[in-house]
Amino acid sequence: MEITPSALHGRWTTLVVRELLRGDRSYSDLRAALPMLSDKVLSDRLAQLAEAGVVERDRRPGWPPRVRYALTPSGHRLGPVLQALWDWGAEASARESGAESGRETSPVHTPAHTRRPRPQRFRW
Repeated sequence: MEITPSALHGRWTTLVVRELLRGDRSYSDLRAALPMLSDKVLSDRLAQLAEAGVVERDRRPGWPPRVRYALTPSGHRLGPVLQALWDWGAEASARESGAESGRETSPVHTPAHTRRPRPQRFRW
């Protein structure tokens, strides 16, 4: 149980994996998709994920040097795991929001017009 969290430790790591689940990306693509990350943090996360065998770095010949980042087969298997974590977090957030407003949070007791719609996949 400790192997997966250790491979994904660090702030923003799961967001880097999320972007790579959408397809191969260059460093500049990742920077544009994750503007809240500094260059150092993004570089560190990519190196960490490569070391864990989650991401592979493909350097293409030529000038200027072009590098693409892609998930390994092992990295792709994290998709359902991260989706399950996101779903759990969305449900927990909905429960907390219901508790804060004093409403019953069980779908059995909550009128349909007050229920939150189920989140779409990979919106995290």
